[in-house]
Amino acid sequence: DAETDDDADGELSARLAHGLTFPLLLKSDGTKFGKSEGGAVWLRKDALSPYDFYQYLYRTADADVVRLLKSLTFVDLDEIDRLAQTLGDNEAQRVLASEVTRFVHGDEGLAEALKVTQAMAPGKKVAGESGVDGDTLRAIVSAGGAPVVDIARSNVVGQPYINVLVEAGLAKSKGEARRLVKGGGARLNEEVVKEEMYMLKDDDIIDDELLMVGSGKKKKVVVNLT
Repeated sequence: DAETDDDADGELSARLAHGLTFPLLLKSDGTKFGKSEGGAVWLRKDALSPYDFYQYLYRTADADVVRLLKSLTFVDLDEIDRLAQTLGDNEAQRVLASEVTRFVHGDEGLAEALKVTQAMAPGKKVAGESGVDGDTLRAIVSAGGAPVVDIARSNVVGQPYINVLVEAGLAKSKGEARRLVKGGGARLNEEVVKEEMYMLKDDDIIDDELLMVGSGKKKKVVVNLT
């Protein structure tokens, strides 16, 4: 619409105003992109962690990922055409999640998201390390990637690992915890625990306050020493 304004000599002159609109992003099922069962997908780190932001994009359906790559990234169109031929192996989703997370949260935010993603992957370890570090555990906690249990230091250091499994809720009894160790499913800081009566040491505590215990490849609990 045209609007009016006073010019230098006091007369009214007409100026043409232009507006720019962007089509509402809809997913293939007709729902709005950026909405989830848990609420809106925020761009602010304090409202939604880079990890959760990355994961939301990574879960994009094959039917939507090519269109979103064209709408939300600067990836070359020829590369997008190549990715369109790989649907089913999540390569396109990885590119979408990485590019948009980097654009919103920067290289540091993307690095955090990838580190937590790798640490939380079933049975996986942080690349190049024998376990996890304090920054990764805190990022996992911040992202809500694993439950946190507070346990007194005196109930951890110098105590059998199976006791901590029970106190962390990963085993109902010491007998069940022993069977978990015997079956190769018990983990401490992403390392498999092989001794049924393994005694926890100060060296097992990360940054003097944290450790991660696991049952199988998926169930993981971060223990915060009090």
